[in-house]
Amino acid sequence: MAKNQVLDTATDSVAVPGTAPPAARRSTVRSLLRLWPYVRPVRTRLVVSVTAALLASFSTLLIPIVLGRIVDGPIAEHDLESLWPLAALLLLLGLSEAAFFHARRVVVARPLADVETTLRGELFGKLQRLPVSFHDRWGSGQLLSRAMSDLHVMRTFLSFPLIFLVVNTLTFLAGIALMFTQDWRLALITLCPTLPLFLLTRRFESRYSRATRLTQDRNGDLATLVEESVLGIRILKAFGRHRSMAERFHEQSAVLRRTELEKAGMLANLWSIVIGLPEFALGCALAVGAYLVAHDELSAGALVAFLSTALTVRWPIESLGWLMAYSNEAATATDRFFEVLDEPDAEPAEAAHPTAATKTLTATAKTLTAATTATAATAATETPAAKAVTTPDGIRLTGVRFRYPDAPAGTPDLLRGVDLHIHSGETMALVGATGSGKTTLTALLPRLYEITAGTITLDGRDIRELDRAHLRELVAVAFEDPTLFSTTIRENVLMGAPGAGEDRLRAALATAQAEFVDQLSEGVDTEVGEQGLGLSGGQRQRLALARAVVGDPAFLVLDDPLSALDVHTEALVERALREVLASTTALVIAHRPSTVLLADRVAVLADGRIEAVGTHQELLQSSARYRALMSGEAALAPERSTVR
Repeated sequence: MAKNQVLDTATDSVAVPGTAPPAARRSTVRSLLRLWPYVRPVRTRLVVSVTAALLASFSTLLIPIVLGRIVDGPIAEHDLESLWPLAALLLLLGLSEAAFFHARRVVVARPLADVETTLRGELFGKLQRLPVSFHDRWGSGQLLSRAMSDLHVMRTFLSFPLIFLVVNTLTFLAGIALMFTQDWRLALITLCPTLPLFLLTRRFESRYSRATRLTQDRNGDLATLVEESVLGIRILKAFGRHRSMAERFHEQSAVLRRTELEKAGMLANLWSIVIGLPEFALGCALAVGAYLVAHDELSAGALVAFLSTALTVRWPIESLGWLMAYSNEAATATDRFFEVLDEPDAEPAEAAHPTAATKTLTATAKTLTAATTATAATAATETPAAKAVTTPDGIRLTGVRFRYPDAPAGTPDLLRGVDLHIHSGETMALVGATGSGKTTLTALLPRLYEITAGTITLDGRDIRELDRAHLRELVAVAFEDPTLFSTTIRENVLMGAPGAGEDRLRAALATAQAEFVDQLSEGVDTEVGEQGLGLSGGQRQRLALARAVVGDPAFLVLDDPLSALDVHTEALVERALREVLASTTALVIAHRPSTVLLADRVAVLADGRIEAVGTHQELLQSSARYRALMSGEAALAPERSTVR
């Protein structure tokens, strides 16, 4: 493969979130300077580390001077007595160098580990705040590679290459100054490769940056593939597709390998020149120096001292390629890290405590729904902000429109003007053909997605006026595809109400008919494993339902909550669920008549709008579409490619 061919494939990554445009230009220095706010707290440690490394390097520069004295003194004069102090000084300089380098590592090890921890924590927090639409677009492997490998590259850069970029530059300048004091003629010969090396490294930086970015993006793609293969291993084995997935893995690995080899080739070419030119110049300086010694224009000790100094300065020159390469990798890792942090925060950090209006909304939704006399007493003591909510209006959607951010241009909105009113204390079933937008509509209530137009109100309050954290305390959701986390059943269920006690936990499990947990090895403290795959689909769905009802929510959204249950368990759950629905305002996505019968009224969603609303019996008589849906006939409206 031609050299440019691998790099040209960077254009393939443009459509993948998290990859840089192939024509994008960036400054390595500007990218790395974005780390300064995180490094500032440990700047003193970094300065101490740089100082220690400088002292170690300067100790090395003193060694050639001592060697020159030894050659011109004790050796030339055959004075062994004066040799020992100079030898002891050499030993002391060597030990000092070792001690300073040791101090450099010790000083920055813990602080920079803390910096990496801070960066990782900020990235994780950002991922929690970003909207669902962001996670729809980004592969999990891309995010994982940023949180792990990219941050490791950034920390390594701060702990070693950054320090030695400073130290080697100052060592080089000090060494050159010392060489000019020793013999300016030999110093000029030694410095001849400097300008060609500078021009070469400038060209190298641009090409290596592209290769580095492509490598890191390909690593993210490969991580996504591995994660999907592990999580979907049952499907792969059931359909016998593990071999095809392995072939796909090897194809992506081969692409990554070619890119890595391209990087290695570029670096090898640079190293051969970075090492070769100074070595050639040093050979020329040696020849000229020998000539000067032979003609008594330079002492042998001075030549030894100069050559030793030149050899000491050679390392900063030879390390230039490696330091620039790692700096480019760190800059690319920094760019990838900040690509996530620069995403607009759809869910900003909000107050730790509910506002007075939000607290009152919670109380009003629950107490007025029950229509008890206690409501009047509570309302009499409400704050001015709370009195803004005077009437329990339930859930009201007015002219709601929505389209996904990545929907193709020119395609119609998924929701095109939804008008629906769910009265306080009422349970509304939402039915519609597959792909009509039912699940999307339910995701709008807790603001997992932002509506494109229109308004959604809860008891008269626009949901966009409420803090998201408190909105989601009001609205509990159980999705059709339940997600469990790698922790205990207790912790999974109590995510719906972190402060709930044992009684509420048990009540929620009873409502969801999830008493099977008592048969597990550790009961409610049993670890469910990754995504709860050790449980059946029905068991996971019941735990997700328990999580939704454990907090006694004011508003409840259920996305076909009984789809994975057998007929007997479904009947038991329905019976218990009726008690929960009687004290809340609920929207339930339904595909079966048994689920529809849980609701007071039914709404039919079609063509992005609410087509009909009524009781089950009324719609059976008046809506042909509803009869088709309940009888299992094919959906009347064709599915569109943009439907989710």
